[in-house]
Parts: sequence; C-alpha cells; structure tokens
Amino acid sequence: MASMIRNPVTNANSDRSSQKKKKEKPSAAMSKENQQQSHAKWKSEAQQQIYSSKLIQALSQLSLNNNNTSSSPSPPPSAPRPGRAVREAADRALAVAAKGRTRWSRAILTSRVKLKFRKQKRNRGSAAAKVVTGSNRSRKSRFSVSKLRAKSLPTVQRKVKVLGRLVPGCRKQPLPVILEEATDYIAALEMQVRAMSALADLLSGSGTAASSSSLPPPTS
Repeated sequence: MASMIRNPVTNANSDRSSQKKKKEKPSAAMSKENQQQSHAKWKSEAQQQIYSSKLIQALSQLSLNNNNTSSSPSPPPSAPRPGRAVREAADRALAVAAKGRTRWSRAILTSRVKLKFRKQKRNRGSAAAKVVTGSNRSRKSRFSVSKLRAKSLPTVQRKVKVLGRLVPGCRKQPLPVILEEATDYIAALEMQVRAMSALADLLSGSGTAASSSSLPPPTS
C-alpha cells in the first residue's frame, strides 16, 4: 500500500498500458472478422449479381463510346484497345462493387485520373528530351542501378515487392497490409471470373438460339 501511494505516476502508466493492450486485442479480432466477412461477401450469389449488373452497365457504356468514336472522323489517339478497354471496364466495375472500402479498389478508381496526368507529363518530358541531349544515357544508367538494387534484396523481400506491384495500391505498403489486400483482391478476382464466364455463357446461348431461329425450316 505504501509503495502504491508513493508512486502514483508508475501506477497510472501501468494502468494505461493494460488498457491499451485490452483495446488492441479487440481491434485485431475485429479486423479478422472484417476479413472473413469480405471474403464471404465475394463468394455470395447476391454480390455476383450486383457485380454482373454493374459490369453490363459498364460494357454497354463502353460500346456506346466505341460507336461514337468510330463514327467520328478523327478518333482520339489516346483511346485504349478494345480488349484493354473491356478489362479496364471490368476492373472499374469490380472496384465500384467493393465500394472503395479497400486500398486496391480505391487505387483502381483513381488510376484513370493518374493516367491522364502521366500522359501529360510524358508529353512534356518527350518535348524536353528533344531539346536536352544525352538524356537517354542517364535514363539507362538509372535503370541498371535499380536492377542491381533489386537483385541485391533477399528473396523474401523481392517476392513481397512483386506481390505489392501485382495488387493495386500496395506498391509501398508493409507486408501485413499487402497480405490483407491480396487475400481480398484474389477473392474479388475469383468472383469476377465466375460472373464473366456466366455472362459469356449467357451471351453464347442467346447467340446460338438466335442463329437457330433464323435458319429456314427443314423441307420434307
């Protein structure tokens, strides 16, 4: 009792540390519960239907844009290829279905704006490179130095770096964040494959039905 009365500051610090530990445990449990709920969400039929509807809307908007660009006399040079445009539309629909709650979905939604700024910077850089000579040599030397640095890294760090590049928005994130985002992103991609394969089967079935109905009846 006398020691407790003499050292009230140390007692207060120990109480605060115990309270922090108690708060940290439920937060970790809540994050695990959120991960399990997000993974189960991507496996549900309702979420697949939501994504399928958003994907159909994105593809219909893409077809309208393609028709407008093809009818115009001079289409924009920055328009993506049809296959790449479909992939970008499918990824944006997936990010919209995730509602921006994850890092990878927010990165996909903001990637289009960043691409515009990058194209503007590239155009400015190409114009400056024409004026300044010897810029290509400096770029090559920097690229070789970055390659040597990547080779000097341990294998685990190298694999983590590659995984961070594969998951959108996780290029410079720590390992726990990369693993959490990768598990959710993989579950979302699996749902995307199921929805797109079901949509392809539906379209192929309707196409065969339309072609069979257009055929003339057999003559006896």
